[in-house]
Amino acid sequence: MLKTIAVKDVRMGMYIHALKGPWMDHPFWTSQFVLTDPEDLKKLLASPIKEVVIDTVWGKDVADNEAKDNEISPMTDKEMAMLELDGPVEDLPPLKSSTVETPVFNSVKLKTATLEAEREQAAKIIASSRQAVASMFNDLRMGKAIETEVVMPIVEEISASVARNVHALISLVRLKTADDYTYMHSVAVCALMAALARELKLSETEVKQAGLAGLMHDMGKAGIPLPILNKPGSLTDNEFHVIQEHPKLGYDMLLKANISDPVTLDVCLHHHEKIDGSGYPEKLTSNQISLFAKMGGICDVYDAVTSARAYKPAWEPGMALKRMASWNGHFDPVVFKAFVKSLGIYPIGTVVILKSGRLAVVVKQNTHSLLKPVVKAFFSTKSRIHIPVIELDLSKNMDEIVGNESVDNWGIGNIDHLWTNQ
Repeated sequence: MLKTIAVKDVRMGMYIHALKGPWMDHPFWTSQFVLTDPEDLKKLLASPIKEVVIDTVWGKDVADNEAKDNEISPMTDKEMAMLELDGPVEDLPPLKSSTVETPVFNSVKLKTATLEAEREQAAKIIASSRQAVASMFNDLRMGKAIETEVVMPIVEEISASVARNVHALISLVRLKTADDYTYMHSVAVCALMAALARELKLSETEVKQAGLAGLMHDMGKAGIPLPILNKPGSLTDNEFHVIQEHPKLGYDMLLKANISDPVTLDVCLHHHEKIDGSGYPEKLTSNQISLFAKMGGICDVYDAVTSARAYKPAWEPGMALKRMASWNGHFDPVVFKAFVKSLGIYPIGTVVILKSGRLAVVVKQNTHSLLKPVVKAFFSTKSRIHIPVIELDLSKNMDEIVGNESVDNWGIGNIDHLWTNQ
């Protein structure tokens, strides 16, 4: 559909169909193009042109940009409950001390691995961990004790995989299905917690404690009635209140199941607290929330919003980080900054638009330059056609990322095969 708008309302990704004014007044060799270069936008704003005609079939609409701005608003607790279904180290909050004996983990000599080399091993770890978590949920539902000797090897395997290559397991576990969400979410948060703990330079024991807490943070869902847990539609107010009980419910269930690790219990009870005091169940403020609970809150939300559900599509990883960063009062800024650094500004699987007008998906990180990952370009926004897939190391290429993008805006189907090599 053609629409005339003021130049001041023009945004990146719009298809310029016509420039309202004399040909000599505009700085472009053509009057029809997709706006992908920020320099072109600057030229347009500086020109005498006052209005342009955009084609919303071929590019973004004004409403798309307004909607995107609205989408980055913080989610309400009720919206987050729907998802629950199916800086410098010296600036960090102190770890809470405890006289309770911490779990004993085996010492594993850490080696690094390439992304390609670790993927196969990570896939096996994910499959076995999913089965173990499902068994734990069943045991909790039946009131059985959880044997820590069974749980520890899972945490150690996940932690070791993350240590060998932080991106392999974390990117693959995003591919969970809606039916697997509850179990795979626990595996994902375990891996994210271990990666974040390493980024925060915590000790090896604390890294594994963080992983254990991530694995067991949502065990309270085992006590939520299945009709509510599996509900695909909106929650009633009463159902929402039931969901809000899962942190305390999980805390009590873990104690009954002979889990006494203070970090695990703390994260289970407090991973929905927010630094501004608006979280639940205790409405704690920043200085009352432990470092591990702050970590758990970030990892829990990130995996929830980047997972596809029956009632909502997954957010692109890079867009999820951008939106979460805007939610003032939710997350500790120092811990969140470390979380972004652990994944990369553009995590693997993120779809971006390049200055050349090509869409690309991030397939590998460049540790020396988080803004210049390795990508695979696959679509031309200027021609609106798929192009032969080409891998580009942006640290060695003149092309560069303009911003995050979504394949949904361009009518493109699933592209997971481009970054998983499956």
